[in-house]
Amino acid sequence: MSDFVNGLLKLRRGPWEMVASILIALGVIMLMQPFVIWAYTYSFIVTLVGTVMFIVVSHFPEGD
Repeated sequence: MSDFVNGLLKLRRGPWEMVASILIALGVIMLMQPFVIWAYTYSFIVTLVGTVMFIVVSHFPEGD
């Protein structure tokens, strides 16, 4: 767990790509669920933020 937090603080690619991937997956799940309207409403924004975040963090340096 501390390696993950250290990677986030040091702006390493691996942990930030994981966060971006989780955001993308969360956005897709929010889009497919039929019960909570606010989740459906914000699903596109969450997916878009995760995608843009993934593109940006793919330029971060690899971990040590």
